[in-house]
Amino acid sequence: MKFAYFPGCSLHSTSSEYDKSFRAVCAALGIELEEPKKWICCGTTPAHATSRLLGAALPVKNLRIMEEQGMTEVVVPCAACFSRFKCADHDIGKDPQLAADVAQAIGAEYGRTVKIRHPLELFLREDVRAILRQKVARPLAGLKVACYYGCLLTRPPEVTQFDDTEYPMSMDLLLRDLGAETIDWAYKVECCGASLSLTNSDIILDLTRKIILDAKARGALALVVACPLCHVNLDSRQFQAEEKYQTRLEMPVLFFSQLIGLALGLSGKELGTDKHLTDPSAILSAVQA
Repeated sequence: MKFAYFPGCSLHSTSSEYDKSFRAVCAALGIELEEPKKWICCGTTPAHATSRLLGAALPVKNLRIMEEQGMTEVVVPCAACFSRFKCADHDIGKDPQLAADVAQAIGAEYGRTVKIRHPLELFLREDVRAILRQKVARPLAGLKVACYYGCLLTRPPEVTQFDDTEYPMSMDLLLRDLGAETIDWAYKVECCGASLSLTNSDIILDLTRKIILDAKARGALALVVACPLCHVNLDSRQFQAEEKYQTRLEMPVLFFSQLIGLALGLSGKELGTDKHLTDPSAILSAVQA
């Protein structure tokens, strides 16, 4: 089983543990990942906020690169990259003029032959799900977590075509397969404010506080995320939020791929948990006990 793999800029930098854990899990499941040669940044929010053409051209350039390299299905872990790929592909399919402008900008026609998947979609395929169940070495029994999807993964629904927009369950189902308990809560798809991280940190701190306190109030021991931008905010901003609001947060924030890896018997170090700012050792100990 082989897929193209687009890590994006975050997984090669601030969220390298997401890249490390996802690759480790795929290797354990016998899934081969091939990173396209000469891929470029998808542009994320700054590109499409600046120019509709630029916001479409950068993702389509990457899809064209994959098409040229014979790739037909790409797995995109970063929620921002996933969103931009899906939006660009959707937009050029609906707007012939935009498609023509993009083709001129990148110097090539894109045939729209590459299917775009998020890892959660991949792991919930029945064949992959069956392999995953067979390979569980350390069930996540007794671990109660809050699955946080963020605002990009399922929106807009006509574009992403992935899970329920307001109350997604893919991550919940996956972790329940591994023995974890996932909570019912109100902040699953609330924005963490990532785009405002540098320009309006007060909003970020307030959102971080609200998200974590709601998860804690419902008994969650950790937040589980599928977006590198959400992870950076929720993991790194807790200390500032605690100081500003005089409250105790101390909520470990893990990528879903790290929990899958732990269930498969991989070590925290193999999954990059040593890179986290909020100490995840209690979760590691609970799983490895």
